[in-house]
Amino acid sequence: MIYEMRVYRCVPGRLPALLRRFETVTLKLWEKHGIRQAGFFTTLIGESNQELTYFLAWESLAEREKKWGAFMTDPDWLEARAKSEADGQIVGNIVSQILAPTAFSAVKWPSLPQRGTLAQP
Repeated sequence: MIYEMRVYRCVPGRLPALLRRFETVTLKLWEKHGIRQAGFFTTLIGESNQELTYFLAWESLAEREKKWGAFMTDPDWLEARAKSEADGQIVGNIVSQILAPTAFSAVKWPSLPQRGTLAQP
């Protein structure tokens, strides 16, 4: 299992629109494509309170490429994204990192089950 951390820095004042889009559209489309989220977070203290950070769980890079590619080209997503941005751009910058758990992480590779590990999402 690998994880993807994505940080969306919103255009000032547009974080509520991004949260609404995830809650009402994006998560349903991810379910359709088999994309598993592992948590969403907003920034309470940090450089910017206009950020959304979330994690996705992937079995492999090949799974990510296949499912993310299908999602990004889904006509329903393209339409929903355009509609949500009718009042202007929402996201100013996106940073994505692919992460692998360390041997001592509470989140483990499925092949290394240990007491106290998290179940696969």
